[in-house]
Amino acid sequence: MPPWEMGVRMARASFGPSVWVVDTLDAIPSETTIDAVVNLAGARVLGMPWTAARRRQLLASRVDTTVAVVSLMRRLHKAPRVLVSASAVGFYRASPNASMEPLDETAPPRPGEFQSDLCAAIEHEARRAEALGVRVVRMRFGVVLGHGGGAYPMQALAARLGLGAVLGHGRQPAPWVHLADAVGLVRFAMAHPHLQGPVNVVAPEAVTQATFVRALAASFGRRAWLRMPGLPMRVVLGEMSTLLLDGQNAVPTAALGHGYPFVHSQLGGALAVLARAKVTRSAPALQNIGQNRL
Repeated sequence: MPPWEMGVRMARASFGPSVWVVDTLDAIPSETTIDAVVNLAGARVLGMPWTAARRRQLLASRVDTTVAVVSLMRRLHKAPRVLVSASAVGFYRASPNASMEPLDETAPPRPGEFQSDLCAAIEHEARRAEALGVRVVRMRFGVVLGHGGGAYPMQALAARLGLGAVLGHGRQPAPWVHLADAVGLVRFAMAHPHLQGPVNVVAPEAVTQATFVRALAASFGRRAWLRMPGLPMRVVLGEMSTLLLDGQNAVPTAALGHGYPFVHSQLGGALAVLARAKVTRSAPALQNIGQNRL
């Protein structure tokens, strides 16, 4: 069975008959009325090395999908009201030092860095919908913390086993957001007509990687005592090591300025909720909408 067909079947099984699942956007008739589009598509960034073939896959899974979404909008008899399109804080320059200037949504990209170029390419294609009169909100996600996928489950497993590790010197920024706020900001973007352009989807509390891993370990009553030297990671992982050893000191200026009320603004509280939910939850968790941070 082709992977796309398996994905369609899984989606139908998950959402039930009340949701229309299609395997291609061409299956949507032009007379269909669509009020809002949320595009979160993208292959997992952290994993296989960023070879030339892997980079093409990452670009295609995001940029080609965004092109297809905008093409759908063009042929609809009535364009949607809003497009909420996923990007990431990887749009900004990565730094190994959390003391760098905070990065709000006006900060520029860093041409020549793959993660920045990838985010810029996604956003460029999403903005083409503006010519159709569509309000475009470009969501620059940090690391989304939630059960069901993304970065948190594996990090939590390591922390519970006492294997949480400080990466490199640990002073690199670690922008994060709880899944409840990631979903909440997507809904907020759809509902607030004055919100458009880039939005940093990160929690107000900025932390370093060392602070993050220690807080994660503490949420399970553990300590993070391991360290992984940065140089071997950079040699083995190449440019992909920037995802782990560098970071963006992004701040949620647009979200706060438009009055979004964060559910989890402090890391310790967010991690405590997640740690308890892993033990006590009985219903299936919401699926993680964020890929690993770009």
